Amino acid sequence: MRRGKRVRGLASASLAVALLAAGCTQGVTGTPGAAGLRDPYFPRLGNGGYDVRHYALTLAYDPGTGRLDGTAEITARATQDLSAFNLDLAGLTVHGATVDGEPASVRRAGQELTLRPRSDLARGATFRTAVRYSGTPRTVTDADGSREGWLPTDDGALALGQPAGSTAWFPGNHHPSDKATYDVTVTVPEGYRAIGNGLPGRARTADGRTTVTWRTTEPMAGYLATLAVGRFDVTTSRTPAGLPVVTATDRTVTREAAPVLARLPELLGWLTENLGPYPFTSAGVIVEREGDAGYALETQTRPVIPADQFTVEILVHELAHQWYGNSVSPRSWRDMWLNESFATYAEWLYAEDFEDRPAQENHEEAFADPANWAFPPAEPPTAADISQPPVYGRGAMVLHKVRQAVGDDAFFGLLRGWAAEHRHGNASTDEFTAYVEEETGEDLTEVWDTWLYGTEKPDAP
Repeated sequence: MRRGKRVRGLASASLAVALLAAGCTQGVTGTPGAAGLRDPYFPRLGNGGYDVRHYALTLAYDPGTGRLDGTAEITARATQDLSAFNLDLAGLTVHGATVDGEPASVRRAGQELTLRPRSDLARGATFRTAVRYSGTPRTVTDADGSREGWLPTDDGALALGQPAGSTAWFPGNHHPSDKATYDVTVTVPEGYRAIGNGLPGRARTADGRTTVTWRTTEPMAGYLATLAVGRFDVTTSRTPAGLPVVTATDRTVTREAAPVLARLPELLGWLTENLGPYPFTSAGVIVEREGDAGYALETQTRPVIPADQFTVEILVHELAHQWYGNSVSPRSWRDMWLNESFATYAEWLYAEDFEDRPAQENHEEAFADPANWAFPPAEPPTAADISQPPVYGRGAMVLHKVRQAVGDDAFFGLLRGWAAEHRHGNASTDEFTAYVEEETGEDLTEVWDTWLYGTEKPDAP
């Protein structure tokens, strides 16, 4: 410390800086953060006024009773002077909350929790919130009829979050534009396994219960968090490149899943060659029984795939999402086609490289399917449409028309460059179209107007 006549003043200034960094805000007059981010399809999802940096979830689940007990410790940075802020939580009972160790008042309206700390939080301050909660988590039926949230299974439970199901099992800022790192510590009865994202620590068993912590060190959108509780066969290995791989298969389907699982290292290597460096510090898959969810989901580092859908093509699709959708996440749910078009096109590239089927054939097949022309992929009419065929098939057709317009060398440069440009971030459709034209020097207005936004089917593919 610099010494001199102003030591007392310097000490006071240092104390003020320390208090500000800790979130103590004497003299600050804040306003409440927004209760939603005005997403085009889910306007109340997410919250304004802060940016989450880290979630530390401590959970205990009893498959026999269906009860979940949890504490969520959330580290965030205020993006405005805050007098109060919201968290998203659907169902479950909140028993209390603190902000920077001090009790905070909690008011609830539907799935909105409003927390008011004792002192206002200054813009730029890092603060820590802890919420204690419990209950039976909800299974949510989406507008398109699919189930998400917390899904009870015959031997445990499965948490899937797209687009808003993560609100069913932990409080937070559940819009994909606010990504964070995670530590998830889970306690389950002995004999059960709890599988999550990232890499596990050493499991500890005592008093008939087993506890393990899963750590995700790269930013993750809340909807990509998963937790599978059940009786799994778990295998830990490494790819030839040294990437840790954790796979979990329901014990009833381990044998039938084995042939596809054996190809996981090869497929990761092939995708890395085409899409650029793998964006996370671990990989893997969770293979569940048929009927537990009914669909596959690209949960970060560890996609969930039902056994009856566990094919090489689906695995390629979900692994490709690790680059497109997980590392480069949508800025809003209107940008969902950016996730699904790239993952679908990865399937076309797999067919091209491994099955001698040119992508043009898949393009023509998709072109002939009336379901792909229900609406433009960049403009789903409602929230129920964000996972419908045009987002996948016609979205992939958009990429194929870009490939035809710019040539293979430039196109594969775009695949790798787009993943690198927004690595661990978010991106929108406008950012994508601008990126393509800037990188290639091509005016692709006709492609965007016809294939991405057009309401009429072209005369020919």
